[in-house]
Amino acid sequence: MENREERVTFEAQEEDKGKRLDAFVSEMAEDATRSYIQKLIKDGFVNISGKKITKSGLKLKGNETVEVIFPEEKDLELVPQDIPIEIIYEDEAIAVINKGPDMVVHPAHGNYSGTLVNALLYRLDKLSDLNGDIRPGIVHRLDKDTSGIIVVAKTNEAHEKLAEMFKEKNLEKTYICIAKGIFKDKEERLETFIGRDPKERKRMAVVEENGKKAISNYKVLDEGKNHSLVQVKIETGRTHQIRVHMKYLNHPILGDTTYGNSTDGVKRQILHAYRLKFIHPVTDKEMVVTAPVPDDFKQAAKKVGLDISKVEVEK
Repeated sequence: MENREERVTFEAQEEDKGKRLDAFVSEMAEDATRSYIQKLIKDGFVNISGKKITKSGLKLKGNETVEVIFPEEKDLELVPQDIPIEIIYEDEAIAVINKGPDMVVHPAHGNYSGTLVNALLYRLDKLSDLNGDIRPGIVHRLDKDTSGIIVVAKTNEAHEKLAEMFKEKNLEKTYICIAKGIFKDKEERLETFIGRDPKERKRMAVVEENGKKAISNYKVLDEGKNHSLVQVKIETGRTHQIRVHMKYLNHPILGDTTYGNSTDGVKRQILHAYRLKFIHPVTDKEMVVTAPVPDDFKQAAKKVGLDISKVEVEK
């Protein structure tokens, strides 16, 4: 298996001056534990402005470039866990899961339990191994707090074909969300570039340079007094794409504390991967799968006066 190390760069700003290196990296790499970051620093996997640093307590000067190398973790024994998951569809080659909110897709950076992968290892008889030992079966992912459809590969043949479909964008991905405010344009195709937000390093943003093309097609399905039920079909799969595009339109997703400014009384961003249309990687038959809308989404919709039955079930 080839080495799949991951290199991530963070820019320390003036306001980071005096901050401990381990605290800064932990803050930036949200899904990594502090103890894991400290071990990475000790083992020489963190560089500042090209120089290897091995002291966790080093104080930042501000305005430095911090590079973190996340090595692929060898010989990691992942434990199957009896965590309830909803399997929408399953055959010999693939499984389609309705991922609940507050669940990380795969283990990473010191978090090795309670993930979708741990649950899959318990529920399914086999998973592909093309993505290494800590991502068996995982072809694509959703943010921890985004619910909905994830397709899992049980065989390597299925994995290869699904990965190609995602790469070539030969799938139709439909999301639903509750956005704040009332849209002037009820239907629009957005084509922008998305990259790291130069002002807020943890976030992504619509940028004019150093970004990747991102295309979202949205349609307002229902309106309340101050909120909208929105369907979004994405042609690309950039990090936080829908969340960034809604923020760009000044209609952040309800509960999105990263791209909005409050929790709005909900525990996560109200975003759900609702429907996926694709060609089965083995049978070549067209598949259309939908993931039932979760209870917290329904409750949020009711609270802000939106009719969830307006969500379109397309053939």
